[in-house]
Amino acid sequence: MKRFFDFSISFLCLVLLIIPLIVLSVIIVSTSKGPALYWSKRIGKHNEPFYMPKFRTMNIETPEVATHLLDDPTNFYTPVGKFLRKYSIDELPQLYSILLGDMSLVGPRPALHNQDDLIELRTDEGIHNLVPGITGLAQISGRDELTIKNKVEIDKVYLLRKSFTYDLYIIWLTLLKVIKGVGISH
Repeated sequence: MKRFFDFSISFLCLVLLIIPLIVLSVIIVSTSKGPALYWSKRIGKHNEPFYMPKFRTMNIETPEVATHLLDDPTNFYTPVGKFLRKYSIDELPQLYSILLGDMSLVGPRPALHNQDDLIELRTDEGIHNLVPGITGLAQISGRDELTIKNKVEIDKVYLLRKSFTYDLYIIWLTLLKVIKGVGISH
């Protein structure tokens, strides 16, 4: 049921948003050097790597590390990058990853391929057996303000409580937080 729901919602969203996605791509390309999409190497279910698309919010010279590890992330934003991140618009291309089955609407956020500490903690807790999501319990519980350890503890709660109705609850809270631009520190 979860896979059918994920696929159906993602397909519908991509159809409805195709024109805005094209417009955003043109804006990104015309305001900064580089492609509209950034393909980030991530770790998925069973610690298998995959490439996740995002609208590019950082200049192409930005080091490939988690944003919180940059000295001052604001130095790397494209002209529209901060806005795209604040409202999580940069995440919309991940609907494609859901169609492929690499991601789900709800699950733990996929770790960067070089976040060894996060990957190890998630593996120890069995969280690596979940399909990663565009949003998840950690996303609505603090997102950028959480430590790696806190994220894993919250991901573990999701692992133990996951259900279709819980996913709907997380999606609802995500929409509220995105509209308010809450939980994003950079």
